[in-house]
Amino acid sequence: MAPSVLVHPQFDPIAISLGPLAIRWYGLMYLVAFAAVLILGRLRMKSSAGSSAMDARGLDDLLLFGVIGVVLGGRLGYVLFYKPSYYLQHPEEILAVWQGGMAFHGGMLGVIAAMGFFAWRRRIEFFRVADFIAPLVPLGLAAGRLGNFINGELWGRPTEATLPWAMVFPQAGDLLARHPSQLYQMLLEGLLLFVVLWRFSARPRPLGAVSGLFLLGYGLARFLAEFAREPDAFLGVLSLGLSMGQWLSLPMIMVGALILMWSYRRSK
Repeated sequence: MAPSVLVHPQFDPIAISLGPLAIRWYGLMYLVAFAAVLILGRLRMKSSAGSSAMDARGLDDLLLFGVIGVVLGGRLGYVLFYKPSYYLQHPEEILAVWQGGMAFHGGMLGVIAAMGFFAWRRRIEFFRVADFIAPLVPLGLAAGRLGNFINGELWGRPTEATLPWAMVFPQAGDLLARHPSQLYQMLLEGLLLFVVLWRFSARPRPLGAVSGLFLLGYGLARFLAEFAREPDAFLGVLSLGLSMGQWLSLPMIMVGALILMWSYRRSK
């Protein structure tokens, strides 16, 4: 290891200890994500593009449904996409979320189900709900990736030690200089996607356009960031040298592009 290479700070994963109660940084990042949805949602309700799509009571209800969808969908997505054979042999651990193991793509499906249920209860079009919610999500994703970095997990692939921001992650069990891919994902899937969606949705758009752009934008950002992220050790790279995250992102890219085309053709 070159002397100039950065080393992960090895943050204490526990942010606050109150007697036997320990609050972890990653859990706080979930709270930040949900708070971002509430704050940005109320700002969006004041805009001309979002004022007719949601009210404060509806946002509170949808957030509750969304929390359930994120947790159940994220966990079941991890079980089904990443370790189906293991959990088939250990079904009692499927709901053991405290042991770790959440998948964004599963969480996204859980949120879609929650939005569908909310739209059905309110008897409004699904894409009206989805278009309102999509710009509120990326800052929460950024918080989640920051939580990954604080925990020193989901580190990047080895890179040249001469890269100014190359970093050694002791949790990886070696002294290799690696990409801090959690920060790449925080910037791409989180901050950049938020700016793009927030500006795009600031003006009225055809029904479904904002949702389509979210799927397309996240899929592209995740697909690119995965080239710098170390594949899961128990999976490695799959067909065509792509990771599981990339294979799961390809349908998002295609569906997002199709929704965008459908949206603008429908508006004409």
